[in-house]
Order: sequence, then structure tokens, then C-alpha cells
Amino acid sequence: MAEPEAGGLYLDDLHVGDSYRTAEYVVSAQAILAFGAQFDPQVFHLDAEAASATFFGGLAASGWHTAAITMNLLVTSGLPFADGLIGAGAEVSWPTATRAGDVLHAEAAITQITPSRSRPDRGIVTVESRTLTANGEERQRLVARMLVFRRGATLTPR
Repeated sequence: MAEPEAGGLYLDDLHVGDSYRTAEYVVSAQAILAFGAQFDPQVFHLDAEAASATFFGGLAASGWHTAAITMNLLVTSGLPFADGLIGAGAEVSWPTATRAGDVLHAEAAITQITPSRSRPDRGIVTVESRTLTANGEERQRLVARMLVFRRGATLTPR
């Protein structure tokens, strides 16, 4: 497990196989309903009683809600990249539904590091993260390609 320095880790600090575990987050029915109402207004995210007659058999969090929870966990307690988590593409899947009462955490591992050939101040780091319940049920799998800078890189806005 890589240990972050005060300002976080840079490309040169990372190795394939480095792994990270986040803090935990408790999912509430109120949060599922609020996220569903604002961002994914489908009956199985909005009404527990009506949701019982759907594919999910009860109230389920939107996959995008699970993704947002995972992002929060990775940013606040997971991937300590010095210049932030800058996405360069991702594949996401939700093998099982997130439910009210789930206690989630994410486990992330670096699977590939590709230094840029044209921009030596950066590279792409592939991170596989799994969002799990307290008893190990996988709620989300995310394979993300992240832009990570080398120490001393001069960052210019895009």
C-alpha cells in the first residue's frame, strides 16, 4: 500500500498493485429518494412500495447515486493523488443494487501506469475500484483511467 506524502502522490510515486481502501458510507432511504427525485426519477428510486413490484423488488439506489458515493469516498479517503482525481475515461458496472442500510466502502488498485510519450509531465493511471458492502457484496465495479502528474509539473488550465 502506497503511503501519501503531505500533498499527495505523484505519477513517480505510484506502482502497479498499489491498493487503497476508503472510509465507509451508510446509505439512507432518504438519500436514495432525494437523489432519485433530482437525477434519476424512476419508480424504483422514488417509491419503496411501488418499487416492490419492479425488477428490483424494493427501493434501490440509482447506479449513478452509487457512482457519486464512490467518487466521494475515493476523493475524501481513497486515492491520494496530488493534483486531484482527473478522469480520462471509465467503464462502470453495477452487479447488484445498492439498498438503504448498506454500509459501503471502496477498494481501489492501480492496474496500469502509462507515462505520456508526448507530455513527459504526466501519465495515465488505470485504477480498478470495487464498491462493496460491509459483508463484501459488490455494488459497483469501476475501471477508470486517471490523468496523474509528475512531481514539479507546471499545471495549466484547459
